[in-house]
Amino acid sequence: MKMGRAASLICFQIYRNEFMSGHSVGYTHGSEEGKSPPAEYGSCRNNFPIFILFGPTAVGKTRIVESLFTDNNASFSWPFPAEIISADSMQVYRGMNIGTAKPDAGLCNKLPHHLLDIRKPDEQFNAGDFVRHAEDAAREISFRGKLPVISGGTGFYINSFISGLPDTPPSDDAIRAELKKELQTKGAAVLMEELAEHDAISAARIHINDQYRLLRALEVFRLTGRPLSSFKRQTTSHENQSARKLLVFGLAREREDLYERINARCASMIKKGLYDEVRNLFENSYTPEDPALKAIGYKEFFYKNSDGKYVMFEKNRLDEIRECIAQNSRQYAKRQMTYFKNVMPSKWFFLPKGPSAVDDVLVKIKDELLFFLEKETI
Repeated sequence: MKMGRAASLICFQIYRNEFMSGHSVGYTHGSEEGKSPPAEYGSCRNNFPIFILFGPTAVGKTRIVESLFTDNNASFSWPFPAEIISADSMQVYRGMNIGTAKPDAGLCNKLPHHLLDIRKPDEQFNAGDFVRHAEDAAREISFRGKLPVISGGTGFYINSFISGLPDTPPSDDAIRAELKKELQTKGAAVLMEELAEHDAISAARIHINDQYRLLRALEVFRLTGRPLSSFKRQTTSHENQSARKLLVFGLAREREDLYERINARCASMIKKGLYDEVRNLFENSYTPEDPALKAIGYKEFFYKNSDGKYVMFEKNRLDEIRECIAQNSRQYAKRQMTYFKNVMPSKWFFLPKGPSAVDDVLVKIKDELLFFLEKETI
């Protein structure tokens, strides 16, 4: 199969040839802005291929997408351009670049990324927000004649995009306020015990530090008397799930190899100036009370003083902070893999040590992706 043939078969490529000359599309890296395809987009608009690549933190997702979809690696020259939709719950926040391993400007210039820097650190961003923005971005990317690629490690976001969102009731302000008060007085451990008693499935999925999802699960139970996990998933708002053309791949490594990579990444983040990045956020009045700074790589820099207020550790504690971040990251990677293997529908690719071995995996991924595009666009 020739690469050019796969490119010529793609529905959104045909659309671009027919309509692109008559329409312009607004686009800004990392923003929510962009014009939707016009009505003439026709039957292709909800039925275009989407490639999804996920894996635990530090597994090497960025290396794979950069090698596949940029001209850095001549042996993997791709027949048509792609754009990335970030499926990372923390990369949506502004001012958090080093600690979230956000792609740098150089990579974004070569390979456009979406859903970066679209929220302030004190703003919520949830799975529903992700699905809505990811669908819009995917449609706009295909409209421009490119392949939408969703890549990241937030499994709940990706699974919600694939399977649909739970059809849960809207938030109840009174119950939410009551739960927030209980969280302050009783602590997260007590609330997690309550959730486990009534909804063991959700309790197993939610980390005790994920206060937003913990409170939401309890809120749903108190409001309806039903566990959150019992609600059926609804199809996504813009797409017919049965007609979705998705290719879903997972990346994995040996645990020891992955943990070594996590340790090295944490050390690199400290050297790149993560302390100053957190300091800048703190000086702008952001603390772990805000959604973004509850993230691993940020919360470890803080402690509460005798007045109950968050303050930052001094720089002489950097070695301890680094080790704490690495430990929390390793534990998070373990939870990610458990969730992926139990929930995510995908084909797995194992990444061995060494660049030449990874190149062999790249060839396999490229070949399967081309075969998928040809099959799904005939």
